[in-house]
Amino acid sequence: MKLKFLCLLLPCCFFGCDLDPHSAKPETAPTDSIPKKKEIWKVPDTTEIPNDDFGALVRYGRQLVLNTAYYIGPDGKVSHNLGNKMNCTQCHLDAGTRPYAFSYFSSHARYPQYRAREDKILSLADRVNNCIERPHSGKPLKLDSKEMLAIISYMKWLGKNVPVNQHVEGDSPIKLQLPDRAADPVKGAEVYKRECQSCHGADGEGKMRTDNVCYEYPPLWGPKSYQPGSSLHRVVKAATFIYANMPNKLATYDKPKLTVEESFDVAAFINDDRIHKRPVNNGAVNYPNYKTKPLDYGIGPFVDSFPDLQHKFGPWKPILEYRKKNGLPEKF
Repeated sequence: MKLKFLCLLLPCCFFGCDLDPHSAKPETAPTDSIPKKKEIWKVPDTTEIPNDDFGALVRYGRQLVLNTAYYIGPDGKVSHNLGNKMNCTQCHLDAGTRPYAFSYFSSHARYPQYRAREDKILSLADRVNNCIERPHSGKPLKLDSKEMLAIISYMKWLGKNVPVNQHVEGDSPIKLQLPDRAADPVKGAEVYKRECQSCHGADGEGKMRTDNVCYEYPPLWGPKSYQPGSSLHRVVKAATFIYANMPNKLATYDKPKLTVEESFDVAAFINDDRIHKRPVNNGAVNYPNYKTKPLDYGIGPFVDSFPDLQHKFGPWKPILEYRKKNGLPEKF
């Protein structure tokens, strides 16, 4: 049976190529919406970018995030580093300024840091290239290139008041209660058809912009989507993104449109490798240290005896309880 797929959630749509999207209030909100409790970190306004050489680099970095494929895509104006035509802003929404949408709020303040996926300390430049190589199936930027320096300068400016080595509200995935059952790809297919298909396509292929420069709505699976091992390929991580942001322009983190369970189900449908193909990764090994492997990563070995499919789709609560009881890592 051919299933339909998600958006990271929409009519739900990821943001387009060269526009700064604006959030809109949803028509309705589920009963499990999360009320505002903490003050979200306030990003600086672009009018505050200085009018000097550093400011010029910051502006260029912002444009690279918004229009990545135009500059460094397969047909890029500057280089051809990307293997697909997705833009950074289609996962790091609003050029990395939307809370609970893989924002850049504290990125510059927290790197270098340990990354479990590579099992080593990465610099911020390493992390940028990590995204270019995995979700974009591309080849890394030179560390001293203008483009790399511009992207990092933009992140530095964006988080200029964030304390070193500290998180701020909105820079991490939103906290969701784990469901008691496994996430259900079959139920997720119905959510996708209802909420996401109109933007991301019946076959998850996305919608290319009319000038063929980049995607208006990115693909969610298939050869031009993100690779296995990308953050959004993990069901829990994808569900938090979807819940807080999708359908695009309809949902916000404090007034979501999908329920928590719908978010988990559609994330499971999108990331079900049994029905959806993805690009072959660049040969990188994901989570070589199984002791630091996240609970929702779907390929063993693990520090527990739960099967791969349970790690992938849940239920995760028994895994979490077992790990707590045995003093094992509880990372998501």
